[in-house]
Amino acid sequence: MASDLDFSPPEVPEPTFLENLLRYGLFLGAIFQLICVLAIIVPIPKSHEAEAEPSEPRSAEVTRKPKATVPSTNKRPKKETKKKR
Repeated sequence: MASDLDFSPPEVPEPTFLENLLRYGLFLGAIFQLICVLAIIVPIPKSHEAEAEPSEPRSAEVTRKPKATVPSTNKRPKKETKKKR
């Protein structure tokens, strides 16, 4: 009975080129996802030069005064009296 047992490793075929390509592609995709998640979690301090440039146009936009709306002459003035029923 002891001679009936076969303890040799099973025969595994060599992976094909497409299987290898898929395997390494999945590894690269997983690494890319980890980098993206780490980029969201870990904040990167901005340099002072990058902060100074965008703030200047914003301050110029804030100082602009909105143009006053000119009432159009084509519209009739609304009636002030109520209609009789």
